[in-house]
Amino acid sequence: MAMFDILPTAFIFFAGAIIVAFLPSGRIRSAISLLIPILAGWQVYNLPAGEFAQIELFGQTLDMMRVDKLSRVFALIFCLAAFLGNLYAWHVRDTVQQLAALFYAGSALGAVFAGDLVTLFFYWEGTAIASVFLIWARGTEAAYQTGLRYLIIQITSGVILLAGTALIWRETGSIAFEQMTLRSIGTWLIFLSFGMKCAFPFLHNWLQDSYPAATVTGTVILSAFTTKLAVYALARGFAGTEMLIYIGAIMTLFPIFFAEIENDLRRVLAYSLNNQLGFMVVGIGIGTEMALNGTASHAFAHILYKALLFMSVGAVLFRTGTSKASELGGLCRTMPRTAILCLIGAASISAFPLFSGFVTKSLIIDASAEKHYTIIWAILVFASAGVLSHSGIKIPYFTFFGHDSGLRPKEAPINMQLAMGFTAFLCIFIGVYPEPLYALLPYEVEFHPYTTGHVVGQLQLLCFALLAFAFLMKTGIHPPEVRAINLDTDWIYRKFLPNTIAILYKGFTSLWENAANIVKTGLRQILNLLHKIHGPEAGVSSVRPTGAMALWIAVLLAFSLIISYN
Repeated sequence: MAMFDILPTAFIFFAGAIIVAFLPSGRIRSAISLLIPILAGWQVYNLPAGEFAQIELFGQTLDMMRVDKLSRVFALIFCLAAFLGNLYAWHVRDTVQQLAALFYAGSALGAVFAGDLVTLFFYWEGTAIASVFLIWARGTEAAYQTGLRYLIIQITSGVILLAGTALIWRETGSIAFEQMTLRSIGTWLIFLSFGMKCAFPFLHNWLQDSYPAATVTGTVILSAFTTKLAVYALARGFAGTEMLIYIGAIMTLFPIFFAEIENDLRRVLAYSLNNQLGFMVVGIGIGTEMALNGTASHAFAHILYKALLFMSVGAVLFRTGTSKASELGGLCRTMPRTAILCLIGAASISAFPLFSGFVTKSLIIDASAEKHYTIIWAILVFASAGVLSHSGIKIPYFTFFGHDSGLRPKEAPINMQLAMGFTAFLCIFIGVYPEPLYALLPYEVEFHPYTTGHVVGQLQLLCFALLAFAFLMKTGIHPPEVRAINLDTDWIYRKFLPNTIAILYKGFTSLWENAANIVKTGLRQILNLLHKIHGPEAGVSSVRPTGAMALWIAVLLAFSLIISYN
């Protein structure tokens, strides 16, 4: 086997990043950034199954390249996402962003191929450290503060992962990253670590906080790796854990309502991302071959259509300076190609037949029905209608159609159009011809999405969802797009906890000062009393100061002698 074949894929990205760091020309840096994912993807596609690049360290084997069908499909989409993200960011001449994107993608790929928990930990933290620079690159005070919050949460996830790894090693003597059950503190900690990165309910708001705060191109890159790495980790370590079914079902539901009332379209897409992660988590929890195939394929398709939607909204932000729905509308007049490409992304996420979401989401929904999770199936169907409303309709409608904002921006730069066009092509290609994607999945696929029942049922769902949206708009019931602050769970740690701590601190400080004043007053009174009794001008000392001292020494000596003789 050639040296290039056994080289960890992550190192290709890291080596490329080092080269890019020393290149003076922005165009050459952009070209290298496009070449690296192509080389990595070629390597991943041609690698045989097995374990490579093993290192012995302190009596433990570190598996840096565990290649199987599950890791391969995630690695391939990560390489493709890195290529599309870097093409979209071709015009960026910021070396920091270019390096961060390469290190971020390389760390995600390293984690996907990690065969042990220690290797996973190092790459896990690598994704956190590299990705935060895509937020800080925005250059605003708000972005800096958001980046700090993001970094704290991501690093905390890694620390919890390391603690769980140490406990598992202590219990079993092994650090292998394999199937786990929730029977020990170590596995629970690892489960929590994965859940934080996957944006579980109440642990999710770092996603809506950070992704819209990143640069135009940074948000596209961020949307591809962190959460899907967590999905991969859950599929690798906790497939069949029934708790995930219910966690995933909640994840599909609650973002719908937040997305409907949100005015910032990039935050809408962040909530939508959370919704789509819920489908994948449900598939992992069901744990059957069909469900896991559905999770892997939906992650693959989701990275593409979500990137396409973030790209289209990012292009609008790039040209107009805003992504607020209340400030946009009617942009199809001067940005027609971006509008069409956005509609393709909207159709894909909404699972219209002939688009990618239809041939991947159906696997998960059918798997839930096959295992007789009737309520979960109904929740997933409702969530499918909800995603049509907030991402399939709201994003393109309020951006490119709807009322006329009066804005007449130029069409997106050519590199952005190329990235969006290639991504849109893949969304349609997978939807029309899903067999190549199915061939990459972990298990053999025996599923035919284009049956009469599937197509008619999905079209009925979509048509009723469209009618519901039209009815809500006509009657004025649909939440208006206005500038507002919507409270989410981040209110707890951004407002409630700091204010509570401030109040408690103030109360404790006041209590401490009062107690200290009482103690000082008491001590002062005691000192005054002693001064009155033993001072040179009063009491015993006022009669004969030297004799009084001798008298008291004699008394103490007599007292000591009495005690010692007794």
